Amino acid sequence: MTELTGKRAIVSGASLGIGRGIAVELARAGATVAVNYRSNPERADQVVAECESVGGKAFKIQADLSIQEEAEAMMRSAIDTLGGLDIVVSNAAYSDRHLMLESDMKEFRKTIDVSMWGAFYVVRSGAAELVRAGKGGNIVVISSPHAHLAMPGAMAYNMAKAANDQMARTAACELAQHRIRCNIIHPGWIDTPGERKFFAEETLQAEAAKLPWKRLGKPCEIGRGVVFLCREESEYITGSTLTIDGGIQLPWRDMFRVEETADTASPMADIR
Repeated sequence: MTELTGKRAIVSGASLGIGRGIAVELARAGATVAVNYRSNPERADQVVAECESVGGKAFKIQADLSIQEEAEAMMRSAIDTLGGLDIVVSNAAYSDRHLMLESDMKEFRKTIDVSMWGAFYVVRSGAAELVRAGKGGNIVVISSPHAHLAMPGAMAYNMAKAANDQMARTAACELAQHRIRCNIIHPGWIDTPGERKFFAEETLQAEAAKLPWKRLGKPCEIGRGVVFLCREESEYITGSTLTIDGGIQLPWRDMFRVEETADTASPMADIR
């Protein structure tokens, strides 16, 4: 694929998981990619190598995105190296899971600082460069179904992702006059190292088999969604949410009450 040849992109939180998949797919599509990482340069080097292995160009760039000054310095450094900017992907996130009354407030605030404020710093500083350059561009915010599903034990993350969605839609309104598009992606349950923080491997595989698509999603599938949103043929899409979740948000547990009807007639038998 060469849909994004000549485009210059930055992906926050790109050293593993969904961010890694996005960086590699952008590179595969022809973009030059700035790979942001916070604390593991070796993993970032692996992503750069993978981007190059699919025919793209990439380089790593360090920043703790919960700190405004670091986020803004990262953007300036990336622009200097890239010679400009066309695509901004806000992906970096952090999540700590506790019931509200049991929350460790340090972890709660870290979730908000990285997942909400960090996303804002990336979008704001990236948008400023796109406006300055005056050539349009694309911003993609990796949000989550947590933005509208009140999942217990994840209050801080729910709050942050709800804010991400409103931020992205508001940015789409404000930036349309500059021909800058801003869209959202809602990934479903994606097979990433981060999921191992909350679930044992055996649990992940067992639960994945129960999903509508019978598996977890892949980071590369989110990356392909980003490529789709950033291609020129998608230039009429802005302020939209692309859901890539294998049907996990469908009412699949109740559809035809599958388990209850397994030993009886087909759930479609009475439909004429």
